[in-house]
Amino acid sequence: MTRWSDRPIRTAADVATFENQMPLRARLTERSVYDVFDGGSQRAPDAVALTMLMTGEDDEQPRRVTYAELARLVRQAANAFHAMAGPRPGVAYLLPNLIETHAVLWGAQTCGYAVPLNFLLQPTHLADLVRAADARVLVALGPHPVLDIWEKALAVRNQVPGLELVAVNLPGAALAPEVLDLAAVLASQPDDRLVFGEPGCDDEVAAYLHTGGTTGDPKLVTLTHHSQLVAAMGGALLGDMNPGDVLSATLPLFHAGGTVFCALSPLMAGTELLIMSPAALRNPAMVTGFWRLCARYGVTMAGAVPTGLAAVIEVPVGDADLSKLRIGFTGASSIPGSVEDRFETMAGVRLAQVYGMTESSGLLSIDPVAGPGARGSVGVSLPYVEVKVLRQEADGLGGECEPGEIGQIVATGAPVSPGYRNRAHDASTLRDGTLNTGDLGYRDQDGNLYIAGRAKDLIIRSGHNIDPLMIEDAMLSHPAVAMAAAVGQPDGYAGEIPVVYVSLGPAAQITIDELHEHARRTIAERPAWPRHIYVLNEIPMTAVGKIFKPDLRCDAARRVLEPLLTERLATPPDVVVHTGGPRGLRVEVTFRDGSPLEDQAQARRLLDPFLFESIVHIADPA
Repeated sequence: MTRWSDRPIRTAADVATFENQMPLRARLTERSVYDVFDGGSQRAPDAVALTMLMTGEDDEQPRRVTYAELARLVRQAANAFHAMAGPRPGVAYLLPNLIETHAVLWGAQTCGYAVPLNFLLQPTHLADLVRAADARVLVALGPHPVLDIWEKALAVRNQVPGLELVAVNLPGAALAPEVLDLAAVLASQPDDRLVFGEPGCDDEVAAYLHTGGTTGDPKLVTLTHHSQLVAAMGGALLGDMNPGDVLSATLPLFHAGGTVFCALSPLMAGTELLIMSPAALRNPAMVTGFWRLCARYGVTMAGAVPTGLAAVIEVPVGDADLSKLRIGFTGASSIPGSVEDRFETMAGVRLAQVYGMTESSGLLSIDPVAGPGARGSVGVSLPYVEVKVLRQEADGLGGECEPGEIGQIVATGAPVSPGYRNRAHDASTLRDGTLNTGDLGYRDQDGNLYIAGRAKDLIIRSGHNIDPLMIEDAMLSHPAVAMAAAVGQPDGYAGEIPVVYVSLGPAAQITIDELHEHARRTIAERPAWPRHIYVLNEIPMTAVGKIFKPDLRCDAARRVLEPLLTERLATPPDVVVHTGGPRGLRVEVTFRDGSPLEDQAQARRLLDPFLFESIVHIADPA
C-alpha cells in the first residue's frame, strides 16, 4: 500500500479506477522535485534513503544517508550552484553513481536544471552537449587511478569558455588542483533552507537529458518537474514501492531510467536505495557478490538491465538468504526468455519488466508488481498516461489496433516531454504532446502491452540506445567509403550489437582493420563502435533508391548463426532468416532427415539466448 492509494494496483482496470477517483493535480501534492526531499525529511527523517557500497567486502562499513540528511545535501547543493552561477543555472555533471551524484542531480534541479552526461563519451562531444544545454557549471569526478573522467572534464572546460569546474574528490584519492572542491562548496552553504527563494516547479525545465547520436546538433530532451514527478509516482505505484523496501540501484544516473524509476520513484515512496558501487554491475565485485549483498542488505527489489541480469545468473546463489526479496525489475531492452527463467528460478521471485524512454521521463508502463504477472509483457500504462497501439497505414498512423494486432506505440500524458531543447528535432518523435515511440507492440485481452520490435532503426546494445546514423556518418567520412548502413546483429548476451555494411568507391584500397581504426577515431560512443564491418560490392536498395535495411538485418543474423551452428553441431543445418515475427526476425533452422536428435536439441539451446523467433525442424523428405 503506497501513500497515494490504500490498495495496490494490479491490473489495467485498477489504473482506470485510480484515475477516476481523483484528478492528477489533486493526487500529486509535490509540485517541485525539491518537494520530494523536503517532504521525505518530514515524513521519515531518520529512515535511510541511500546506502553507498564501494567495495562490497564483508567488512565494509557502508555510508548511509537518511532522508533528513539527503534533504540537507540537496539544499546545500542548490544554494551552492545558485551562488556560483546565478538564477536558474544549468549544471552539468560527469559522475558515476555516488551519494554526491544525488546531491548534484537534485540540487541542480531545485535551483535550475541538471544536465547529466554520459562519461563514456569523448570530450569534443561532451563539450557540444554542455554548449547546447547552456550549462554554466560542470561537476566531475576528480583524479582517479582508473577512470579518465577528470581528464575529460578538463578538456571540456578548455573548449567551453567561462565554464565553472567543480571536483568530487574521493577520500584517499589525489585532489584536483586549482578548482573548487564539492565537499567544501557544500559545507559553505546553509542546509536548513533555500537562500534564493522558491525552487523550480511544475512545467519549468528540470533537466536536459541527451539521447540519440552525438554527431551534428545534439538531441537534448526536456524534462520538467511535473513530467518527472508524474512518471515517478506511476513507477512507485505500479512498482508497489513502500517504506521498508530496499531497491538495488544499478542504473547510471545519466539515464532517465536511473534518475526516475531507480531513484525518484523509490525516494518519493520512502524506499531505501542500495547503491552497488560507483560502477554498479560494471564492477565485477558487484556481479560476483550480487546475491550475497542482496541478502546482507535486505534487498526486497532487485533491478538491472538484461545484460546485468545475464551476468548475475552466472553466479550461484549459494547460501545467500533471499527471503526478503519479493520482485525483480528489468528494462531498457528486451530480455531473453532463458535469462528470465534462470533469474526467477535462482531468486525465487518473478521478474517485472519496465518500459519507457528518455522522451517519456523514463517510464510509460510496468508489469504491476502486485499483479498476477504477464510473462513477456511490459505491463500496463502508468496512471494518467495514455499509451495506444495504432495501425500503420500507407499515409501514416490510423486507428487503434485490436488485441493481438501489432501496431506502432504512441503515448500522451504528463510524463511525455514538451519537446527537445532544439525544437527542430521534435517533428518525427514529439508533436502536439504526443510521443511516437517508434516501437511496435500489441496488447492482450487484459490490456497488457508487449513490445514486438522497432519501427525505427535504433540499435539497442545492453540497454544502450545507438543511433545508426552516428555510425554511418562516421564511416562515410572516410574517402574510401561510398555507402554505409549500420544495423543491429543478434547477440546472445547484449541483445544486439552494432555492425556496419559499407561499399567502397571506385578503385578504393583499404583493409578491414583500417576501417575499424577509422570507426574508433570518429565514433564518440564506444558501445557504438561496430563489432564487424562487412564490405559489399553493392548495398541493397529499394526501388526509390533508399537503403533496404531488412535484408541487411537478415544477413547480419545469418553471418553470426551459421558459424555458431556449424562449429557446435555434428550435422550443420540450413539456416534461413526472414523479417517478421513478433520480434522483427524469424530464423528457420532445418535439419536433414536422420540428423541426430541431440543436434536438434543443441540447436534449440544455442538459439535460446537470442531475442528473435526461431523454428527448428526436420526437412520434408519430399
